[in-house]
Amino acid sequence: KVDYDVCSNYGNWLYSAGIGNDPRDNRKFNMIKQGLDYDGNGDYVRLWVPELRGIKGADIHTPWALTSAALSQAGVTLSETYPQPVVTAPEWSRHINQRPQGRSPHPRGSRGPAHTPVQRTGIDFYFSRKKDA
Repeated sequence: KVDYDVCSNYGNWLYSAGIGNDPRDNRKFNMIKQGLDYDGNGDYVRLWVPELRGIKGADIHTPWALTSAALSQAGVTLSETYPQPVVTAPEWSRHINQRPQGRSPHPRGSRGPAHTPVQRTGIDFYFSRKKDA
């Protein structure tokens, strides 16, 4: 038996992309929060993204926010061995310095990211008409 519902599948993909039918205004799928909630130690990411295997724990979900020293120690060079994010949603920032429940505080503490990608809000986050962004 195949467990597949075309409408449900497409609806979930649209919802995850932030363009589906949702009664809440300005809703976005928060990849950082989902990663922390369902893959707190980053084992799933490590399995499928070998370029990031050297990054320990939950830091794997936000490699662009690590210090240069931490990236170097993990063998990751942003823009060379792993890409910079194209955009970051402002909503992600509150999850970047969090650890999964029941774990120690984030090792980066209050230090900011080594590189700050372009931040967009609202519909601009998904469909920017700006040619320079």
